[in-house]
Amino acid sequence: MIPGGGQPNMQELLQQAQKMQQDLARAQEELAQTEVEGQAGGGLVKATVTGSGDLRALVIDPKAVDPEDTETLADLVVAAVQAANENAQQLQQQKLGPLAQGLGGMPGLPF
Repeated sequence: MIPGGGQPNMQELLQQAQKMQQDLARAQEELAQTEVEGQAGGGLVKATVTGSGDLRALVIDPKAVDPEDTETLADLVVAAVQAANENAQQLQQQKLGPLAQGLGGMPGLPF
């Protein structure tokens, strides 16, 4: 509801929505290009993912490879990828959070 009972300016609302859409697309592109890392085993296994969550690289230190214990290596790989994805989610919140909050500040919209 607009203070004073007036109707929202539809042209202004459309311009604000279009700008937010452009800002969101820009932020998503930036996330897709930004890489974050997660590691496990004190750095024996490192995973690199994009800010949008795509796995780009996996580095395994030869010290982590024990043919008698592949289960531990698998656990380290999973932990490194999870850590990288958590870092990507934090980056997403940093980049996209302010844009999502902006939706609630548009007059005349029920957010």
